[in-house]
Amino acid sequence: MEKKAISLAEKRKRDVHKAAFIFLLPVTLLMIIYIFYPIIDTFITSLYKWNGISSQKTMTGLRNWEKLITDKAFWIAFKNNILVMILSICVQIPIGLALATFIDFGGKKMTIFKVLWFIPLLMSSVAIGFLFTYALATNGGIFSAISNLLGGGNIDLLGNPKTALYTVIGVIAWQFTPFYMVYCMAAYTNISVDVYEAAVIDGANRGQYFRKIALPLLAPSLKSAAILSMVGSLKYFDLVYVMTGGGPGTSTELMATYMYKQSFVKFNMGYGSAVAAGMFILISIVSLLTMRLLNGRKEAA
Repeated sequence: MEKKAISLAEKRKRDVHKAAFIFLLPVTLLMIIYIFYPIIDTFITSLYKWNGISSQKTMTGLRNWEKLITDKAFWIAFKNNILVMILSICVQIPIGLALATFIDFGGKKMTIFKVLWFIPLLMSSVAIGFLFTYALATNGGIFSAISNLLGGGNIDLLGNPKTALYTVIGVIAWQFTPFYMVYCMAAYTNISVDVYEAAVIDGANRGQYFRKIALPLLAPSLKSAAILSMVGSLKYFDLVYVMTGGGPGTSTELMATYMYKQSFVKFNMGYGSAVAAGMFILISIVSLLTMRLLNGRKEAA
């Protein structure tokens, strides 16, 4: 009997492995074609001088990489990306958490706010970019119109190198804060109602419940949200490119916009591939360091 039981267990194990192989095969093939192959091809292309159109490629070795390491414009773009990442995490997640807490405490009465606050996330980044470009225009924009009504002059937020990046970050926060609101609302649903009722019976008010019970229970979800925000911030492209094109100067230049310009505006595909590959390496390093830091704190706790 024991031998038959082991045999059935092994048969079930083989069947599970077969089923897993069958279901994972299409996904694996798609990942190889659309993810791994493009990454490898990008690294290979970074070794050539190529305009991206002709069939002629000239092998230049590591010349593009040497240029990338000493390229001040690329490192300015990386610094801007880091600033966008830090401010996105510090602005979007706390506001998203506050909105989710407001809706969770308010119950069904707050459904209308849930719908209204979610609208920006339904709009495309390109549409939002054009919308705010017109709204922030120096002549005829909303801020300039208000300033003129109050007796001030025109306000040029996107044309001023000192304010352009912060203005773009504000628009990015306006678009993506609803995502973290929904994320935190989903995390709230994992907290049992019994926990809240027990806290009320013990005499806790809403503020004490949030600080001492809800917030620690939401911490794992907030860490995941921070990682999502970080990775997304390092890849921003469309909204920034539509609003400023990376300017004025290099004040809003990001790694993705710089890569696009090198590859598809200047038709320097070899160097553009080196920028893309460098961007991939930097994002991977920042992501791994952040996850290691968060997991280290989790283990220490």
